[in-house]
Amino acid sequence: MADSVTAARDAALVRPPGPHLAEGIVTHLPRRPVDVDVARAQHRAYVAALDAAGWAPVVIAPADQYPDAVFVEDTLVVVDDQAVVTRPGAPARRGETAGSAAAARALGLRVATLEPPGHLDGGDVLQVGRTVYVGRGGRTDDEGIRQLASLLAPVGRTVVPVPLGPVLHLKSAATALPDGTVVGQRHLVDADVFPAWHEVDEAAGSHVVPLGGDRLLMAASAPETATWLAHLGYDVVTVDIGEFEKLEGCVTCLSVLVPGR
Repeated sequence: MADSVTAARDAALVRPPGPHLAEGIVTHLPRRPVDVDVARAQHRAYVAALDAAGWAPVVIAPADQYPDAVFVEDTLVVVDDQAVVTRPGAPARRGETAGSAAAARALGLRVATLEPPGHLDGGDVLQVGRTVYVGRGGRTDDEGIRQLASLLAPVGRTVVPVPLGPVLHLKSAATALPDGTVVGQRHLVDADVFPAWHEVDEAAGSHVVPLGGDRLLMAASAPETATWLAHLGYDVVTVDIGEFEKLEGCVTCLSVLVPGR
């Protein structure tokens, strides 16, 4: 695993799980025991899958005092050559952002930071073409959305707020395929916001990470959705992230992908 990579290559920002992972915040699920050793092995396999798909791993500095720090997506939103450092909705997570900001700068990205009183988690941000959908729920508020819209307008992005149901983040309920079709579960999100929608039965079927071309990364816990996508012609790579799913994590949460420039 590489600790740094030039901005010319596709990079995946990641942070291995810390010793207090099992104490991570759980909001919409009952708490279940988390095996940290198993989680570490699952994370290594997840990073290896990204690496094999051409995304060079870049390890963010440890933040072991923060149980949820492995979920790096919540700390950073990358659009073109700009990285927006978020202000997480859970106060206990705000110390996670310093390492992510430093990693973004090391990749040569322009860095901007959300300011109080706004709150925004990166897991609420879904980019589809030049439209940026932002979930408005328990972790992201109107002021956070307003600030993000202001920062992204100069790079030609339109921000669209999306009301959420009983779900942690927008990308816990819906993500997008390479052709722009959003897959998800409409009882958790206002599906009518999206121009193209496909309903999936499996909760983890809502979570896809486009890796370039027709390749997708998905959790092993959505085999029926993976089979459907394979029949559509996608090259589906599956990984077991079961220990992270106990903490409301999914395949999108564990990395920030930064395309080479």
